[in-house]
Amino acid sequence: MATREEVLRELGLAPAWRLRRAPWNAVSPGNPRADAPPAPADAVGIDPAVRDARIATLAFDALADDIAGCRACGLCATRNRTVPGVGTVDAQWMFVGEAPGADEDAQGEPFVGAAGQLLDNMLAAVGLARGNGVFIANVLKCRPPNNRTPDPLEAAACRPYLDRQIELVGPTLIVALGKSAACTLLDIDASVASLRNRVHRYRGTALIVTYHPAYLLRTPADKAKAWEDLLFARRTVRELAANAA
Repeated sequence: MATREEVLRELGLAPAWRLRRAPWNAVSPGNPRADAPPAPADAVGIDPAVRDARIATLAFDALADDIAGCRACGLCATRNRTVPGVGTVDAQWMFVGEAPGADEDAQGEPFVGAAGQLLDNMLAAVGLARGNGVFIANVLKCRPPNNRTPDPLEAAACRPYLDRQIELVGPTLIVALGKSAACTLLDIDASVASLRNRVHRYRGTALIVTYHPAYLLRTPADKAKAWEDLLFARRTVRELAANAA
């Protein structure tokens, strides 16, 4: 009988990962971090309720344009490009990470660095691919300097964009990648380990939690757990589809 390591290697989920294919292009507020840039002057005084209501009416193209011009927090001063998201606009699966990194900031697409290569292989292992029933986004649409953890005010500023994306995509399942995304979407403070292996709900949409690909690159021993999460997610999608039929 093959060992778990041999099975994972056969599935492309062993520590050595294949190169990804060419990309498909299609929190409650709290005190800001000491190293967070101040909000831009032209964002001061904007009524958040008015802004949220406006974003909630935007279609996909207008939403991307709005993200590109966003100045609701200080990250607009340090970003190179905004990273709205990529994928099928009526996808069954929606993957949500924390924030763009350096590669994403340069290219304007989420998960295009080493973590993106890993995510693409994880998707392929369960018969998925970006651009084929999958939408990929982050909580933040701009890179925090030095890839630091997002400030709660930054997450709150980007939250209306993520909410609107989820509403427009209408996924069967949301997969939260890592603690930051999970805690933002579920409005809790808990570890990934404590949130795995069960179905949560985000505004009525099924949501499961697994490890962020960047964490898996640092901790290869947990790739087997991520594979279990993907199998659980695939079963969940099939069960939800069967129940809706």
